[in-house]
Parts: sequence; structure tokens; C-alpha cells
Amino acid sequence: QVPLVESGGGSVQVGGSLRLSCKSSGYKLGTHVMGWFRQAPGKEREGVATRGDDGTTIYAASVKDRFTISLNNAENTLYLEMNSLKPEDTALYYCATSTRFRISTLSRTMYNSWGQGTQVTVSS
Repeated sequence: QVPLVESGGGSVQVGGSLRLSCKSSGYKLGTHVMGWFRQAPGKEREGVATRGDDGTTIYAASVKDRFTISLNNAENTLYLEMNSLKPEDTALYYCATSTRFRISTLSRTMYNSWGQGTQVTVSS
């Protein structure tokens, strides 16, 4: 298990932007697959964006061209830049990584370390 801490969530209006951050103390991020997931009330947790150890990224169709996942090695921080936010983006957002798998994937079963989540609320 890798300790992960998310931050950067908040409340914004439709069309606004937020940048989520995910940090880990004592563990170098990016050596395995990393991803951002979200879970809205009454819905299953879904993959939003993922980054493999080779930098390959995959996005869910619902966020493609609006969200960007990136890793800052110097800061040991994973980011999720979210633009043109919509009410349907409202959810608890989680950062996740795997200690076994390296290839980029949105399948949550491949991840074994999760943060506590940060809330994103988009209002019209």
C-alpha cells in the first residue's frame, strides 16, 4: 500500500476549472500506473484518467479533451487539470496507483492503493 493524499477539490460553476493534486510521502510516484477515479452518489467508481509508467495516458470518453493528467517528478505529484467543468463531473475524486502494474489502464481492479478522495462540486 502506498500512502496517497489528494487536494485541490472545491465548488465551481459550470465552465470553471480546478486542478487536483496527489502527493505521496516516502514513495516515488510514476514507477507504476497511476490514475484518477471518481464516484458520484449512488454510482460506481469510474476511471477518469490514467498514466502508465511510460507516460502513456488514457482518458474516459466523458472527460477527453477537457481533463489532463500529468506527473511532476520534481514535486513527486500527480495532477489532474480539469477544464470546462459540467454538473455531471460532480463527484468524489480519488488518486490511485498500483505496486504491481505499469501499463496505463482505467480498470480499477488493477490498482491497490487509494487516497481518501477530494470532493468536486460543479453547479449551474
